[in-house]
Amino acid sequence: MAVSRRTLGTGSAALEVSAEGLGCMGMSEFYGQGDEGESVAVIHAALDAGVDFLDTADMYGPFTNERLVGRAIASRRDEVVLATKFGNERREDGTRVGINGRPDYVRQACDASLARLGVDHIDLYYQHRVDPSVPVEETWGALSELVAAGKVRHLGISEAAPATLRRAHAVHPVTALQTEWSLWSRDVEDNDVLATVRELGVGFVAYSPLGRGFLSGNIRSIDDLDENDFRRHSPRFQGENFAKNLELLDRVREIASAKGVTPSQLALAWVLAQGDDVVPIPGTKRRQYLEENISALRIELSADDLASLDAAAPVGSSAGERYADMSSVNR
Repeated sequence: MAVSRRTLGTGSAALEVSAEGLGCMGMSEFYGQGDEGESVAVIHAALDAGVDFLDTADMYGPFTNERLVGRAIASRRDEVVLATKFGNERREDGTRVGINGRPDYVRQACDASLARLGVDHIDLYYQHRVDPSVPVEETWGALSELVAAGKVRHLGISEAAPATLRRAHAVHPVTALQTEWSLWSRDVEDNDVLATVRELGVGFVAYSPLGRGFLSGNIRSIDDLDENDFRRHSPRFQGENFAKNLELLDRVREIASAKGVTPSQLALAWVLAQGDDVVPIPGTKRRQYLEENISALRIELSADDLASLDAAAPVGSSAGERYADMSSVNR
């Protein structure tokens, strides 16, 4: 099937991408053991299918995910809309240094990402998290210089509050805001983030549109996760929260079954139905799940379907915070 296209941002900030992207993070860290050969095959299969919007970050691995993506696209750079991020500073051994938005660090991080990816420019460069110790205007001043130098084509920001988004946008047009959005993470619908994005003409990139895999229906117990899977420490996967969230999942599964689709496909179709300015980036490290995710683009949801999903998973219905430490999001 031909993958449809969507445009993030407006005017000089507009960037056309596939209507669904590919999150590459889990290929290197956080979601259990990876397989580099299969991960490269997934990236190639995505490009073959027309999914050209690849998402990575320097801190994934750390650094190893950018290198993996760089190797995978080495002979196909002109087919890729490449997004990466800076700001969650880590050392090579994985130690977390902290959030860094200093202008000198921005320049250093960009050059390092370009080298690891083996490219001469980044199509969409995100500030991964907002540094409360550095005015966002200073960070974005440095980012604007990177655009002027040709190292970066478009700019984005992740997990930013409405006021921060406005301040960044005033320095340089923001192409995309990347924040978690799914049937079990609907905060953006009532905290003014979505409204601000649309007022400013900024695109919305939805990460974890499958609720960190929870909405696939394949995780029924914490024991279904690898020992080194970060979800074992996520509040939503703990105790009573997990049990309550399974009830939400079962309501979604029932609707998916009635439509003859998988829960994952229904969850993705729901995000896709939220507007042409929204692009979900489901992550996977297996080709079979990539194919399942791409098939969601064919699903059309009626007004009744959307109403049923709103009733099954209303805003605020998920139990537990998105992260164990929420201090670095929406600021």
